[in-house]
Amino acid sequence: MFDRKSHAPIPYEGERGIGAILERLQHFGWAPKYEGKNLIALAQDGASITLEPGGQFELSGAPLETLHQTCREVNSHLTQVKAIGDEMGIGFLGMGFHPTAKRDDIPIMPKARYDIMRAYMPKKGSMGLDMMLRTCTVQVNLDFGSEADMVQKFRIGLALQPLATALFANSPFVEGKPSGFLSFRSQVWTDTDSDRTGMLPFVFEEGFGFERYVDYALDVPMYFIERDGVMHDVSGLSFRDFMAGKLPGHEGLLPCMKDWEDHLTTVFPEVRLKTFLEMRGADGGPWARLCALPALWAGLLYDGAAQAAAWDLVKDWTFDEMRQLRDNAPKWGLATPVPGNRSLRDLARDVLDIAAQGLDARNRRNDADETEAHFLCTLRQIVEDNRTLADEMLAAYEGRWHGDASRAFEDYLY
Repeated sequence: MFDRKSHAPIPYEGERGIGAILERLQHFGWAPKYEGKNLIALAQDGASITLEPGGQFELSGAPLETLHQTCREVNSHLTQVKAIGDEMGIGFLGMGFHPTAKRDDIPIMPKARYDIMRAYMPKKGSMGLDMMLRTCTVQVNLDFGSEADMVQKFRIGLALQPLATALFANSPFVEGKPSGFLSFRSQVWTDTDSDRTGMLPFVFEEGFGFERYVDYALDVPMYFIERDGVMHDVSGLSFRDFMAGKLPGHEGLLPCMKDWEDHLTTVFPEVRLKTFLEMRGADGGPWARLCALPALWAGLLYDGAAQAAAWDLVKDWTFDEMRQLRDNAPKWGLATPVPGNRSLRDLARDVLDIAAQGLDARNRRNDADETEAHFLCTLRQIVEDNRTLADEMLAAYEGRWHGDASRAFEDYLY
């Protein structure tokens, strides 16, 4: 979100601030949620719009049955914010990392949990504040039919998350210069907080299930607890102590389910388990490509034959090979080597074929009688051209942009 004239980030306060945008969105039927006097979120029909630490908007969509419905929901949201932005001289950009702003340029949003996180993050890594303030992602939430189904989807999702990073890479700049990475957003997560991020080797161990993930989450240090609308800083403390009534400074206080739900939102692995699985590996992207990410994962994981074929691609990989893939994909993108003397680009062809077959098998059709597989076309083009959006941006930077990364604000404006 940026000023169309200056490209400066938008503050929360003022007639042209983020708070004013949230106020105007209520005209489309969104119900407000306040923290104190500050409007910080909106809700409508099972969906929500929440305010992220650096002023990013996050649309959390309602549970829907088809990708056609999901895409309509996303398009409706973007149409609404674009209409308001056009009136106010504010633009919206889908990139994984802010292309020009320094960390101190980003206005702080008025949410108490973010104050706690901002104080704690520098204790655990050098890039936690960058994650909060300068990154943007697009994520996919997938349900599961059983514990065994969750396990298989979790394993495939973790193994193939670097492929999503490569396909959707579009954050090559830091403070106006090429960073040396195609997805600097993904690189940021490697030095954010190792207690709550990463690839989770135990997911691939025999016997993995809900209980093992709960054990992991219990040992992730806490950030906060909320009581009577007040956020209390308990950063670094143990949820296990909380369950035993021994949380320092809050002795005798026991958690409720809301405390556990809040705690799970502070765990940030590459794939996150709540009451659904959240795929977290992709950069935020242009309007036309937002529907491709759920199509990729639904195609792979919502059809039995496709899920089995996807597992066959990765089942023989060692965890060290998966971790190396995750470490290399932000820099090398589709050129990243994968086990078997291949590249992520080679793997992408197989994965996209499987996803298309899975979506065709689902046979959910739109008014034009197309299956959901048509949403994969933009990804096929990336693979065939061997050119991610990050590659496209870097070529423009060296060419027609004449070294001016701020041109991204107009060329990739929503």
